[in-house]
Amino acid sequence: MTLNTPLDGLQPHVQAHVQSALRRAGLDAWMPEGEGKWSLPLQFLPQGGWVELMRLAPGTQLTLHRHHGEVHGLNLQGSRRLDDGRVIGPGDYVFEPDGNVDSWAAIGDEVLVLHVVVRGDVDYVGRDGTVQRRITTADRMADYRAFC
Repeated sequence: MTLNTPLDGLQPHVQAHVQSALRRAGLDAWMPEGEGKWSLPLQFLPQGGWVELMRLAPGTQLTLHRHHGEVHGLNLQGSRRLDDGRVIGPGDYVFEPDGNVDSWAAIGDEVLVLHVVVRGDVDYVGRDGTVQRRITTADRMADYRAFC
């Protein structure tokens, strides 16, 4: 699915939230983060971490990753299937504790929009547990500055 504008694929009740967030962030588009994945930073946390809206095209898979802090996720639109088989739909909330390792995918025909609070760093890991890439708050801030 091609998502070219900030509002493509968004339900009307989500559009107003996204438009407001884009204005506050000083952006006119979502930051691309790879095939089928975009983000909209809302805040960088002084103690490490960030708050963002995440948008995924249907079928997009987040690879295996480990959190170095707790994560709070609220689905605003669309559905995702966690690697433990749970399906998380609109209005559903998921808490991930520090050290949680998981992967998940956007499922169904609708664009997934997720409000997420990430505390600490995130490691993308191989199946053997080796760290392939680490994302820090400084990395996220640098990506934001470069995109702006």
